[in-house]
Amino acid sequence: MKLRSRQILFFLALIAPVGKLVLMPAQIVSVSKNDLLFPVLAQLLVQAALVFCVLLLARRERTLYSLIESAAGTVCARIVTVLFSAFLLFAAFLPVVEQKTLVRSIFYDTIPAYLVFTPFFLFSAYLCARPLSSLGRMWDILAPLSAVGLAGILLLSAGSADYGALSPAGAAGVQGFLGGTTSSCSWFFDSALLLVLIGRFPYTRGLAWKGTLCYLAGGGILLFLLATFYGVFAEIAVIQAHAFARMSGFFSGMTVLGRIDYLFIFAVAFVMTFYVILPMQGAVGTVTEAFGGKKALAPLLSAGVNLIMLILVYLFHFHTSQVIRAITGTLFWIFPVFSVLLPLLLLLIFGRRPHEKIS
Repeated sequence: MKLRSRQILFFLALIAPVGKLVLMPAQIVSVSKNDLLFPVLAQLLVQAALVFCVLLLARRERTLYSLIESAAGTVCARIVTVLFSAFLLFAAFLPVVEQKTLVRSIFYDTIPAYLVFTPFFLFSAYLCARPLSSLGRMWDILAPLSAVGLAGILLLSAGSADYGALSPAGAAGVQGFLGGTTSSCSWFFDSALLLVLIGRFPYTRGLAWKGTLCYLAGGGILLFLLATFYGVFAEIAVIQAHAFARMSGFFSGMTVLGRIDYLFIFAVAFVMTFYVILPMQGAVGTVTEAFGGKKALAPLLSAGVNLIMLILVYLFHFHTSQVIRAITGTLFWIFPVFSVLLPLLLLLIFGRRPHEKIS
């Protein structure tokens, strides 16, 4: 069973944006202030170009491992696969921490975090043991759920936003733009996630352009959400973590209707859970392909990966802010290496080679 091209488009347009709605808005505001849209726009344009490159690679209808193996041999392919999988696990750590803080702070703020969040790793272990081709049916369900959730949050929030707070444009200067761009690298590695999926869906004519446009459409939704977020909170946006879950709380109809926004928040948070697990699932899937064939390998890797992640999350439970600072500051350069340089290098090597017939 393979993924369908429409499911890839669903992921790019409606699943990918939700992974950037928890801590990223406040993080960028702390550096770029009211110019938060410009660093995000730059990241979106770069990632859109990389999505185009990765989808061009998908024309060969080979997985990342088989592409490298055909050119450099099994040993080299396995080394690259292990390094790439290690990056995916590193990239997964911040989203998992975000998910934990979201669950603890928004949904179950009076229950100890280890009791509330531990079941996440059981669910993650189950998904990571599943083949990557199983993502398609999930995305068919999650995409409309994401659309409804994001639309509901925007509908309830837009009336409370003062979009004039975004002016004057350019007030943060070049330093604010560069700082916001580097600190947001930790959330923009969608091209690397897409690289995991090549060879697992048939390339149809025009998919590269369609995928790029869908990613830009999802980016437009993200920019509108960020603009609304800053319009609602303005100067205090820097202390408003869990942005999407807080911005709809000022809707005037709440006094009559109650917290109906929680319906939309739960919808987005549910979709976000699958996005958070995707890097770990990708790491397990690529290593299984490189070393495996045995049915027991994927469940064993899945259990090991999630156990390590659980230990790390609770080991750094009281040092969350330092971990976030390290990943978004000191170690930000790791993300462009694997999400920018690797796709470009692969396209340079394989882009000139003959492609298989395109349907």
